Amino acid sequence: MPELAEVEFFRKRWSLGHGAKVLTLRLHEDKKVFRDGQLALLKKSLIGAQMVDSETAAKQMLFRFKGGGLPKNSLGWLGIHLGMSGELRTEPLPYTPTKHDHCVLVQATRQLVFNDPRMFGGIRFATGHQPPTWWTRIAPPILSKAFTIEEVRTFLHRRSRTSIKAVLLMQEKFPGIGNWMADEILWRAAIHPKKLAGALTPAEVSVLHRVCRQVCRLALQTIAGRGTYLPANLNHHIPKSWLFWHRWADGGRCPRTHKMLVREQVGGRTTCWSPARQRLG
Repeated sequence: MPELAEVEFFRKRWSLGHGAKVLTLRLHEDKKVFRDGQLALLKKSLIGAQMVDSETAAKQMLFRFKGGGLPKNSLGWLGIHLGMSGELRTEPLPYTPTKHDHCVLVQATRQLVFNDPRMFGGIRFATGHQPPTWWTRIAPPILSKAFTIEEVRTFLHRRSRTSIKAVLLMQEKFPGIGNWMADEILWRAAIHPKKLAGALTPAEVSVLHRVCRQVCRLALQTIAGRGTYLPANLNHHIPKSWLFWHRWADGGRCPRTHKMLVREQVGGRTTCWSPARQRLG
């Protein structure tokens, strides 16, 4: 599933449409990607509306519109979650949507395409003066001032009997962190993924807080900071010194200790760590 930086990468593709109007919509209206029963409102509102701007939060994106079929002095809020296989693309005119292009916004010089073969992603829409609650209730970003050591310590204490790997995947405190980023964070912090959240020392909590912010910042720089082109591999620019490149298959070696890595299920997810670096006892 796309994580924090991958989501920002795809948002930047559609950001090419900022300032342009939606001339028409091409939708697969019978698909389950359209959530909350707002499909009719979306169709009515976005024709002629101008895409104003956009932003990301956690694993979600929000695109803001004005004008068109929207109520007077109201804004349109288009939320997108990519799920396991979704992606956003821009296509030139003319372009014929494929069977997996479930939502296409046609502008004067481009088409903004939401493609999702497995349909685990979702599209939401709302109108109003303020962002909808499904957007505002997302936890504060890890790179924000609200993500403090004290907040992390309190959260870990409330989930003291849960493995730290499972805790890092909880979006209510670690928004945007997914499986590979959680493994990267714990490897850099030298914390075993099976260690219980309540067993972390004050020093380990401090390191965890710092490394969470570090990995988020580096991921945004190396993945989302590379423009909107389509690389052969979205993560192509991640350095080989990261755990990322060594965690996917059995037989990988730790890029720091050069000892064998271990892959097991932890917290319901395939997890990779370095026993020479991340000790449980």
